[in-house]
Amino acid sequence: MMKSKWIKNCLALLSITLVAGLALAVVNEITKEPIAAAEEKARSEAYETVFAGAEFEPLENAESKLALSASAIDNAGLTGCTIDDVLAAKSDDGRTIGYVMSATTPNGYGGNIQIAVGISSESGRITGFSVLSNSETAGLGAKCSEDAFTSQFAGKSAEGITYTKNGAASDTEIDAISGATITTRAVTDAVNSALAFYNEVLKEG
Repeated sequence: MMKSKWIKNCLALLSITLVAGLALAVVNEITKEPIAAAEEKARSEAYETVFAGAEFEPLENAESKLALSASAIDNAGLTGCTIDDVLAAKSDDGRTIGYVMSATTPNGYGGNIQIAVGISSESGRITGFSVLSNSETAGLGAKCSEDAFTSQFAGKSAEGITYTKNGAASDTEIDAISGATITTRAVTDAVNSALAFYNEVLKEG
């Protein structure tokens, strides 16, 4: 009797687990495309912000160039960062005037931080910077997405960025977020990953 009841309870639990798993799979399938579309829209809007006035086009051999990003990042001594996406920035007359790309670092205080950055191939400088996603601490690391921090990057040298706690004094420095050195370092690494990819793979001449 007890054994029969135990079997029935196990079967009931198994049935509930299977139904819940199936429901979760259905929900994931339904929401997958809208989430992807929302992420793509956010990325496109960020690109328009970080390289204002340009039109964006896919690169020729984009996949093979992205495949080279890992070695460029390794050569720059950056750990765990990845280049997720890259597009050519075009002028009104169709010339390539730079690039926009997204990069991810896993080294934030709260985990992954994904950023977007624009780079002018004409001036050799960063045209703009934006944080696409982060899980940093509110009031501290989360300030990485605020204009007071992000606006520092525009006009900085595309050769590489460092951060300082003593007031940025050159075109390669940005001010660290007070009380959030780990976040600042992670964001700087993500930007430098994009710059390394640009300088080693995309830059001409």
